[in-house]
Order: sequence, then structure tokens, then C-alpha cells
Amino acid sequence: MGEGLFNECAIAFVPSSSLTPKSISELSSILEDNGAEIVEPRRNGTVAIDKVTHIVSNTIDFQQYTESQAVMIPVVTTHWITASVSKRRVAQVRPFSPDPRLIFAEVVVSCADLPVTDKESILGAVMALGGQETKDVNKLTTHVCALSMDHPKVQVPLSKGWKGKVVLPHWFDDCFKLGKRIDETPYLLPDPEIMKKTPEDALDIPVNDNLDGATSPNPQWLPLPPDGDVARPPCTVFQGRKVLLGADLNITPRLTKAVRHIIVNGGGKMVDSVDDCDMYIGQYRDGEQYVRAAQSCKDVGNLSWLYYLIVQNSWTSPFRRLLHYPTPRDGIEGFRGLRITVSNYGGEARIYLENLIKACGAEFTKTMKADNTHLVTARDSSEKCKAAPEWGVAVVNHLWIEESYAKCQMKPINIQKYNHFPHRTNLGEIIGQTFLDEGKLKELYYPGGEAELTGSAKRKRKILEAAEDNAYHNGPADGVVVAQRAEDVDEDVLMTEDAENSPPKKKKAAPAPVETPVRTRHVRSGKENDTPSVMSTGGRSAKAKARDMLQNIAPDIALYEKEKKRSSKAATTPFGGKRAADLAEKQRLAEEEAKEKKAAEKEKTKEDDSAKRPNKKARPSLPDVEMRIILTGFTRWVEDKNKEDVDRRKLRDLGIQIVQEGQPCDYLAAPHIVRTVKFLCALARGPEVISSTFIDAALETGTLPPVNKYVLKDKDAESRYNFKLDKSVGRAKANRGRLLQGVAVYCTETIKNGPQSYRVIAEANGAIFKIYRARSGTTIKPTTAEQDGGAPPDPVYLLSGVSADERHMWPRFREMAERGHMEPRIVAPDWLLDVAMAQQVRYDPKFAVETFRQKE
Repeated sequence: MGEGLFNECAIAFVPSSSLTPKSISELSSILEDNGAEIVEPRRNGTVAIDKVTHIVSNTIDFQQYTESQAVMIPVVTTHWITASVSKRRVAQVRPFSPDPRLIFAEVVVSCADLPVTDKESILGAVMALGGQETKDVNKLTTHVCALSMDHPKVQVPLSKGWKGKVVLPHWFDDCFKLGKRIDETPYLLPDPEIMKKTPEDALDIPVNDNLDGATSPNPQWLPLPPDGDVARPPCTVFQGRKVLLGADLNITPRLTKAVRHIIVNGGGKMVDSVDDCDMYIGQYRDGEQYVRAAQSCKDVGNLSWLYYLIVQNSWTSPFRRLLHYPTPRDGIEGFRGLRITVSNYGGEARIYLENLIKACGAEFTKTMKADNTHLVTARDSSEKCKAAPEWGVAVVNHLWIEESYAKCQMKPINIQKYNHFPHRTNLGEIIGQTFLDEGKLKELYYPGGEAELTGSAKRKRKILEAAEDNAYHNGPADGVVVAQRAEDVDEDVLMTEDAENSPPKKKKAAPAPVETPVRTRHVRSGKENDTPSVMSTGGRSAKAKARDMLQNIAPDIALYEKEKKRSSKAATTPFGGKRAADLAEKQRLAEEEAKEKKAAEKEKTKEDDSAKRPNKKARPSLPDVEMRIILTGFTRWVEDKNKEDVDRRKLRDLGIQIVQEGQPCDYLAAPHIVRTVKFLCALARGPEVISSTFIDAALETGTLPPVNKYVLKDKDAESRYNFKLDKSVGRAKANRGRLLQGVAVYCTETIKNGPQSYRVIAEANGAIFKIYRARSGTTIKPTTAEQDGGAPPDPVYLLSGVSADERHMWPRFREMAERGHMEPRIVAPDWLLDVAMAQQVRYDPKFAVETFRQKE
């Protein structure tokens, strides 16, 4: 393998649960050895799209995926790197896309005894959906398509230990018809299940991971932490994000408070205005807040999406899962009045379909009756399926209801894939793989609004439109980018982030074309004109009751009026006639005058008391917290608690809150770069690092100085510790506290300064930290290289000093690591400090404890 294999490639990595910083460090070394340029994250943790030729990510769940598709930057999995190195040439990018809509990505197929037309059809479709073809079977071939095991293309590789799968062509055919990749197990030769069993034979209901946290659009409770015995870890997915909870959310104040705490503790902020937010959480696809947020290209999702982000602590688009986006209040047009039931789906899939049917506006029924209109089934064999044709009930699979909801319109049921049921497959295994169509959503629910967009929103809208123009619009790969760079993607799409938040430019007034103004709220009443409704104050039954009551008391009213007119000549008669009426009237007037006089006296007394007693001084309200700062190495308040309290109050009045270690922060302030526990733990969360002179300036001037003038610069420390602070901050934002995820770090109990400070630093960066006492038993499971799939051993670290007791533990530690197929590395504690400071998993032999102590 010669130098320069990747010499024309500038490559960026996106960390995720399946691509840890440790793996990124190892792959970066391989790429750099072969001539590639590794593009580090920007200071805010994002990928510099304008500087890269490839993005390596094992998932499409990152915020810049759509932007990469808009400008045609290929996103590939880590297998692209290994395939390129093994072939000694840069591999094609399409077969290594992480997009799940390319259903045959990483499938390498070779055809054996098939007719020429069938072979060409299969290979053409496989390559269109992300797969590859090989003429001869080799170690990279994953599938051989054959009709029997007798062909030499099957026998020869198997005799040489080939580990791939031999499948019938029926598998490819069923996958093409559905547009989804189903499990190939029933199609495997030499004993394919589809040839032995009938469709009526029993089949287990599959488990599906696509529906985790996405079965209901409006969950009723907040999910518990992964481990109920411990506190919820910080949800760093909200780092630097501004979240608005919509007015249409039906959640309790207690739940609102809990959600607010989680977001703030993760480094985010809660806001009250759509214009200020990055993420809008709402229940329905209507209302001023939803329309404004969607038109401005904010991230719009529902409670289910918010809870998914909290539980997974990783980003996903709300368009990725159907029930992560606000639902239409009146359902999808055409579904009102339908009665739909479900068969052959179980567990979460059944709950998901029930909620999806209701979201479409149809009625879900648990049992099937003659008045049902549709049966959604995962197989065409059940009692409901047999009865449906006799009762005139349409039988479809779940793809019909999913794609109708995704496209915001009822799809015809006579399309082939909605009526296709593979004999030995329960279609529950491919449920939840349909994406929402953002273009259809905009067309129906939030059209227009371009004139009021900010610079950032205009940029996002252009990115979305360019990505849509570059994509397929039909077939199984609907939404996958395949075209050349869109012609209308100009430099505005790639403008720097400094210009993103600029207000819309003012243009000279031009005569506007005569057109019907677009309504701000999507209303689908079905009427040409909207007639204003008049609210009635009562129903007909109330009026009838009042009329009956008046009729019953009418004789008494007439008698009273007659009695009022009668005059009484007898002076001794106290009551009756006009005298009684006048007396009653005088008494009523006297009582009213007495009440008014008493109320006036009481009011006067209150006024006198208030004049004598001075008003309470109103307590000034504190401004909102604009900056959360962690201070370290700050000497202004040393041994002067009173001054610290006074200064803290002054800072709080300016919107600055000094927070403690472990709390969410926006800034880390220090006089210079220091390797303190507080500095290293705070750095893991990716705050902006500023000079502590910013605090001095704020206290002296009584105003907020421009923070960009106080970015910490310390060239001497950067040279001494061999790192760049701005790169470390960018990596930390991208890593989000997961730098050492999956890395085991052991520490001796008698290490200098104690193990507790190292525990805090390691766990702040996501490491597995354990105290090593060299006692009997092992904490690493014995494993062989074969059990690890032939992968090289992972390193395991022991932080240790050079005392006699610690040296005595080294041989046992090495033995334990090697038995677990791991590489033991006994290092000085400075290795952990170096890794935490650089925010990069790296190892230099100089940190080996024997070498390091000798140098000291």
C-alpha cells in the first residue's frame, strides 16, 4: 500500500454511539498515514462542510446531514475506510451510505445459475439501492444468489471457508416489491423455509427497534433514567439549544418543571418566543406558533420527539419517525369516517398503528365487524384476513397507512406493495421505516412566509430545497440524494455562521403583484367562504323551560299588579294596596342608602390609613441569566468571602451567574490554561473558554463587555501540553461528554493525590472508571481473539504510581487484560490529564509509568 491513497480527501468525523471518539482517533491515524487531511470540528462542534470532501458517520442522525446532501458531500460509514484500504484504492461512496433508505447498502452480491434477464434485473436493482456486484465470489462478497447449492460459484467458496449467505432470487424480488429489506433467513439455501412451509403455518411476531420511543405522539409521562437508582445524566443533546414548549401542549406544571430542569441541566435554555428558539415542541400542525416556527425552519417536533432526545441523548430528525412530528388536528383528508382494524401485529407495533390510524383521522377498532372499511395486516393468513373479502373489507399492509400519513394524502390501495405479503415474513419487522415528506408538509400546513425570514432561516430553507431537488422522488429510495449539485445553490447556502443571524435585508419597495394573500393558519373546512359564527347564549330546551315557568306564575303576577292599584281608606290598615307598595319601596330605598353610606365610610378609612402608612419598596426583579460561568484559578476572592458575595450579586444584576462544578455552563473562565479538576471537567462539556479578566472588566464597568474580546489565549501552555485550545473546544462540543465512551480506566487505590479527582475527570468524559486492588477474581471477562471476531485487542488503562505496592499489582493487571483479549497500558495519571485537555483519545509511550517517572 503506497502513500497518498487518500491524498485528495479532506475527511470529517461525526461522533455517535456507534462511532466513539476512541474509534475516530484510531481511524484518523490510518487516514493520515495514507495522505488524508482530517478536518477538525469548528469551535461550536459542527462540521466545516465547506472544507471537507467526505463525512464519516455510521448514522444519518446528525444535524448537518441535510446540509451535506444539499451540497453533495458524501456521507459514508467507517466500512468505506476499511474497504478502500483493503482494495488499495478509494472505494465508491454509494454502497457505504448510512441512509437506511438505501436498503442494499453494504450488500455485495454475485449471481450463479440464473437466466440472463433475471440476473441483470437483480443486479441493476441492487446497485440502484446501494449494493455492489462481484463477478466472482471473494471475501468481500456477502450474498450469492442461486437456485441450488450445486453451482461451482457456491461450492468452491464454501470449500475455502467463505462466510457469506446463499439466497434464492425470491428474496430480492420480495424486497423490490416492498421497497424494504426483509430478513433473508426464510430464503437461505440449502433448506429455504419458503419452500417447506405454507403461509398458514405459525410465525413468530418480530421485535422491532425502529419504534423505540415513537409509538405515541403524545406520551403521558416522562421516561425514567436508564438506571432508576441513579440521577439522570446531563442531556448534552440540548447543549447550546433554545427550546420553546408550545401553548397547545397539554402537560401539567409539574411535568413542565421537570422538562425545564432536564433541558437546562443539559446546557440548553427555555425561551418564550418563537423567534428566539431553535426547537419548537407542539402537539398540532396549526396555530401561529407552529406556522411561524416551521416557516422559519426551526426544528419542530412533539413531546414524543423531545422524550426520545432525552432518553437517547443523541440527535435525530423529527422527520425520521412519523409520530415524532405534530399531528394534524383534523387528520388526513379522506380518512374521516373510515373504520380500520389491525391483525398479526403485536406489542409496540400494534400500539403504534392504533395511534397512527387515529392521527390520520380514522376510527380504530379492536375487533373486525361488517362495518369496517380496512384491515391492516402483517400477513395474509388470519381469521380476519379470511373474513375480510366476504365482508367487503379492503386488506392492506402497514405501508399504506404509513405512506398516506407521510405524504399527507390518502394513497390508493391498489398499489402492489400495499397488497404484497411474503409467505414466511411478518411485515412487523419493517414497520416504522417511513420518513415524513417535508415538502408536502410545507405545501399543506405552512406555505409562504419567505418575506419575513431572517438570514439564518433563508439559508436553512435553501438547504432544504436543494436537498429535495437532489433527491429521488419515486421508488424505494424516495428522498435519497442522487443528483448533481443543484444549480440554484449559491454561496448563500455555504455562508459563514457569523452572517446567519443577520436580519432580512431591506429592499426598495416594488409594486407588488395582485394576488390573494396566504392565510397564516391552515384551515381545511371544505367551504369556499367562511361564515362568521354567532355564539348562542342558550339552547332551545332552556328557552322552553323559561316559558313554562312564566306561564305558571302569570296569575300571581296579575294579582300583585291589581293589589298595587287598590287604595285603602282605613287608616288602621297597615298593609294592602298602594300604601303597602309605597311602604315596601321606601324600606328598600332606605336599606340601599344605608349600605352606600357604610361603604363610603369604609373606603375613606382605608384611604386615611394608606396615607399614614408608607408604601413598601418594590423589590427589583433580577434580569434573566444570559451567561453561566465556571471560574477556576481566580484569585480576586481568595480569603475574602464578603467581597465574593458582593461581587456575585453585582454580576447577577448584569445577567451573569457563577455556577459550581458539575452544573451546566456556557463559559469557562480562567486567568490562563490550568490543569485543575474543575477546568478539565468543565472543558468536557464544550463551553467557550474565556479569560477571567472578563469578570474583572464587568465588575469595574458595571456593564457586560463584548465576550469575543476575552477569548482565552495561552500559547505557552498550548505548546507545553501539545494541544490547541480552540480545537479542544470544538472536539468537546462534538463529543458531548463521550470522549472516553467505552474506554476502561482503572486506578490504584494508593495513587498520589488519591483516585477521587481522577474518577471525576474520567467520568466527566464518559469513561468506565474502576479502582484496581489486584484481588482474586477479574473485572474483565476472559475472551479469545476468535470470540472478538478477529478484531485487534482494545487498550485498557491503569493509572498508577511507582510505589512498591503499586508495582506489585502490575503483573496481575497485565494478566487480567491479556486473558480478556485487551492490551494493558500502565500509565502515569498525566495521560488522563493530557487526553482530557486535548479532548482526543491519544496515547504516547512517554506516558508509560516506568518511562514517565524516570524522566521526572
